[in-house]
Amino acid sequence: MRAYENLIATQNPAWPELAQRVEQAGTSVLLFEPADATARRTLEQLQVSTGSFLGAVVVHTGGVLIDHGWLRVYGSPAPGEGSGMPSLADVNGFPEAVEDSWFPEYGLVVAHDVLGGTYVLNGHDPSAVGRPGERGEMTYLAPDTLQWEALGAGYAAWLTWALEGGLGEFTSGLRWDGWESEVESIHGDQGLNFFPPLWSKEAHGDLAATSRHEVPMREIVGMAWETAAQIDGVDLGPLGSFATQ
Repeated sequence: MRAYENLIATQNPAWPELAQRVEQAGTSVLLFEPADATARRTLEQLQVSTGSFLGAVVVHTGGVLIDHGWLRVYGSPAPGEGSGMPSLADVNGFPEAVEDSWFPEYGLVVAHDVLGGTYVLNGHDPSAVGRPGERGEMTYLAPDTLQWEALGAGYAAWLTWALEGGLGEFTSGLRWDGWESEVESIHGDQGLNFFPPLWSKEAHGDLAATSRHEVPMREIVGMAWETAAQIDGVDLGPLGSFATQ
């Protein structure tokens, strides 16, 4: 395994480009301070360099909130940095100490949206867990269908799309009047649970007829996993540490 010092010693670091994209973003963006120890452990476990956008987010941020906090992109948060977001390592159940025999074989959960939608960077063989797309392609578990969607882009292109304001059209029909102020007030480890659920016929017919309240993100994702298995007989595959495996 390459040591942390080797992984950050790239001649073409991605952070300057990513920082510029954040500065020129077409929507609101909040960056949080990273914890050096968490960043080191995470980067070494992933074995990606800071020449990638993923490595840059891990090392240079404690997480990123995009579009009034609708999207939570996981990094390496410092204790007490204010967002309440968990680390990428915690979301994916990384070992406490770096293990050369451990890696997220089927994919890496890199972000959630406030509705519990899950963004996964595909691993070696996504088809083995019923997920569409190719190795290294971003996929999305939609909270209103409980089905995976291949996004046709890698991590860097996906993150750039989100920073440029792509979530607006992508979430069409799932936003309500005043969502911005409501979502901005929710901690990074929380999300909105709807009743009737977003995947139900009632919610599809009229989102305004639903009620919603804040619950832990872990609970929302876990309920989606269990619902798909119990009602539709579908195994959504590994979802990091946020759902029963």
